[in-house]
Amino acid sequence: MLDMRLDESSSIYAAPLQMKANNGILLIDDFGRQLMSPRDLLNRWIVPLDRRVDYLTLRYGVKFQIPFETMVVFSTNLEPSDLADEAFLRRIHNKILVEAVDSHSFDQIFERVVKGRNMEAEPDSAEYLRKLCLREGRTELRACYPSDICTILNSIGRYEGRPPMMTKSELERATALYFAKG
Repeated sequence: MLDMRLDESSSIYAAPLQMKANNGILLIDDFGRQLMSPRDLLNRWIVPLDRRVDYLTLRYGVKFQIPFETMVVFSTNLEPSDLADEAFLRRIHNKILVEAVDSHSFDQIFERVVKGRNMEAEPDSAEYLRKLCLREGRTELRACYPSDICTILNSIGRYEGRPPMMTKSELERATALYFAKG
């Protein structure tokens, strides 16, 4: 999907993802887990990221230059040094580590999410969710947990044809789905 593709029936080329994202953001989520190896992907983009131009090739060999005005964002849970060498990592100027949150921050995030989604929650729901998130060997609270769990509660409510409920039993149900062992 990083090179142009020719539709045989119409003889029209489809633009690659990075061209479609020009003047915008291209998010590579869960980097390192896609079919293409991280090394191949990074090697394909080493020039575009460095020089802000990309080179595409038509089927019959004509090569042309296009602007590469795309902000590429890589998101991963893997160690960056396992995905790329130091030379390439230098070309990614901004790196942000999103660490686990403390209990107080988790509760604040929970309150904002619940309020933003107009959900009603039992008074001790944040504390109870924290305990559910920290069981079965998990040792850290992630900022994404409240939003993800609320999304599951909303989905359960829609599926069952009722408003979402944030009770202890519903939180247990949602976290069991969220942290399901495959």
